[in-house]
Amino acid sequence: MINFRNAFVALLCCFFLFSNLQAQSGRIPVKGKNGMVVSSHYLASEVGKDILKKGGNAVDAAVATAFALSVTLPSAGNIGGGGFLLYYGADGEKTTFNFREKAPLKATPEMYLDENNHIKDQSNHDGILAVGVPGTVAGLYQAHQKQGNLSWEQLVQPAIDLAENGFEIGEDLADFSDWVYENRQKYPSTAAIFLKFDSQPFDPGDVLKQPELAGTLRRIRDQGAEGFYSGKTAKLLHQFMKENDGIITRKDLKKYRAEELAPVTGSYRNYEIVGMPPPSSGGVAVIEMLNILEGFPLKKYGQNSAQSLHLLTEAMRRAYADRALFLGDANFNPEMPLEKLTSKDYAGKLRESIEMKKASVSDSANFNKEHLAYESPETTHLSVVDQEGNAVSLTYTLEQSYGSKIVVEGAGFLLNNEMGDFNPIPGYTNSKGLIGTKPNLIAPEKRMLSSMSPTIVAKDGQPVIVIGSPGGRTIINTVLQVIVNMIDFELDIAKAIESPRFHHQWLPDVTYFESWGFSPDTMELYEAMGHEVKTRSSQGRAMGIYIDTENEELQGAADSRSPNGRAVGY
Repeated sequence: MINFRNAFVALLCCFFLFSNLQAQSGRIPVKGKNGMVVSSHYLASEVGKDILKKGGNAVDAAVATAFALSVTLPSAGNIGGGGFLLYYGADGEKTTFNFREKAPLKATPEMYLDENNHIKDQSNHDGILAVGVPGTVAGLYQAHQKQGNLSWEQLVQPAIDLAENGFEIGEDLADFSDWVYENRQKYPSTAAIFLKFDSQPFDPGDVLKQPELAGTLRRIRDQGAEGFYSGKTAKLLHQFMKENDGIITRKDLKKYRAEELAPVTGSYRNYEIVGMPPPSSGGVAVIEMLNILEGFPLKKYGQNSAQSLHLLTEAMRRAYADRALFLGDANFNPEMPLEKLTSKDYAGKLRESIEMKKASVSDSANFNKEHLAYESPETTHLSVVDQEGNAVSLTYTLEQSYGSKIVVEGAGFLLNNEMGDFNPIPGYTNSKGLIGTKPNLIAPEKRMLSSMSPTIVAKDGQPVIVIGSPGGRTIINTVLQVIVNMIDFELDIAKAIESPRFHHQWLPDVTYFESWGFSPDTMELYEAMGHEVKTRSSQGRAMGIYIDTENEELQGAADSRSPNGRAVGY
């Protein structure tokens, strides 16, 4: 006898699978005619798509997606962190919004050092003093006020619904819940959110509801940015800091402002490259590396050949050296040589210093101790294109996975640990990658240098590629490789993102390869040129969109390295 219930369930599953074929990640791009949202969580991507279908533009959808990620992706999505939004309109308008966190007013250059000039207990990464003044809400609000179409309330409400009604968690959040359970005495306010009512950890498939976060989001919905930087939320954050020996005050929150800035721009093989200016180092570094590579016939050498890998490595080495030596918050470093660093002439001189079959040596003179620099890979990126062809590339972060892992009691959101992105020991740089150069030293209200690299590639004044990634210092090189994969090696957006990746950052003088996808023969030739090689399991989680103007369609791809990532088109 036929089991009609099972048959009906099977039919529903088939219908769901068919209806979501346009919303899958992998080596085949997702296609859409009217709009596309790509993010690190499928629920957030759906929120963004719904906003587009209601008549919202790319900025509207990006704002709504970002708020949804603050609920569904607490490891990186945030209202307690900061980041960057890059906008390129179909009419050619280009602008950026800088909402990177700031150092508190009470911060000092030596605030993490003991009497021996050593970092105390990793305090620049761990604990309440690692928290920078959050910028996300201010940045999203400013972008909406300048470019948005729908009402602010419409953009925040979906996140409130997700927080109130809950969502099924996956293994990643369940793993964090296990960690919280093991550390519940040290992080009681976090345990109150990420453990069950019986103080046991969540399991995959359990529903996580966040009523305190919903309350904070309602204040943001009703009062805009003021709903975060003043009133009840500001009071809760100030009080929590005071009770736990933190240094962020109501004055810090009241003084925080996001900035609208002109993007940095360059060109690569007849394409326009548009990126974030400092305090993001991504825009400058990507343009500098592409300028160097433009003088080499990469297509002739082939994707991931030993020769191509060598040349990309040498471009990376030089751009990361300049990143360390010159870049920081422009408000504190007004004489940064940005025009020089992004110029073709400068790139030509750097190119002349590259030997075709021999690795350069990263200069480690006067570096005499062994400390390990750290910049977390736990960031998240989203890309959006609307029906008019307006494009948004947005990257934001809490820094480490789940940031400081500290939830503001009564407010329900996690705080960042971004202060660790400042240079912690003034004047001290070593061969292991610790940097102590002046442009990125701690100062009150200064923004820490970032590797976040939201990028848009345009042709004939129209955006064609929208790309970005998490990954700490690897972000810049992940974005570089996706662009090169598409322009030089003519891969589609999905294959360009799925291709294996590698990373070199000047110091330490080591190239890190993903442990799959590179042939042993190629690696042997690469090492024979003098490169030291190590492997890692994964690099980045790129989220990208290609605008196919010829066929009038959008192609989206969510990196399969992101377990919950999704490209959604319609």
